[in-house]
Amino acid sequence: MSTIGILGSGRVATVLANKLATTGHDVTIGTRNADALNWTGAPITVADYESTARRAELVINATPGDGAIQRFGALSAALDGKILVDVSNTHGPSGSEHSLAELLQTALPATRVVKTLNTMFFTVMTDPHSLRIPPTAFLSGNDAAAKTVVTALLTDLGWPTDWIEDLGDLSTARGTEAMMLLIPSLIRNRGLAPFALTIAA
Repeated sequence: MSTIGILGSGRVATVLANKLATTGHDVTIGTRNADALNWTGAPITVADYESTARRAELVINATPGDGAIQRFGALSAALDGKILVDVSNTHGPSGSEHSLAELLQTALPATRVVKTLNTMFFTVMTDPHSLRIPPTAFLSGNDAAAKTVVTALLTDLGWPTDWIEDLGDLSTARGTEAMMLLIPSLIRNRGLAPFALTIAA
């Protein structure tokens, strides 16, 4: 069991928190408004961002990608030496040639940032077998040991290891984040049905 902090309280955060709590992890959701969280899932703790980041061994960024640099920059001391799993996307071009994950790593030099689970509908993150075709969970990060820890976390979420594609260092997150430019068109054509991107070979 590990102590996991999930920053955010929307659909992504809550589905991840419930699944990880049911698999035996000690989960805290960090939110700006604990009173507004109507939690009905597995037992978890609810706290503010700072307390959640300090308590956790591993932190998941499930907040909106827009504003993440400022949000997490304020938590740099609390995140020192920890793994930050970034599952978020920005809503449009960032204005930078770098990915959001790379910008987070620059803002948090003492934190090990790993990008994953950002190329799928939120329900698929914790139920990859729900799709007719096996999806792919892409993995990007500069620290090999951190990626090993995150791979184990993905298996707890239900991902077979052969459905996980380690792309390499954090610069490869530019590709997976850019893929999300397809999503508005997919939603327009298919509606809000579960989906994921995958490698067909």
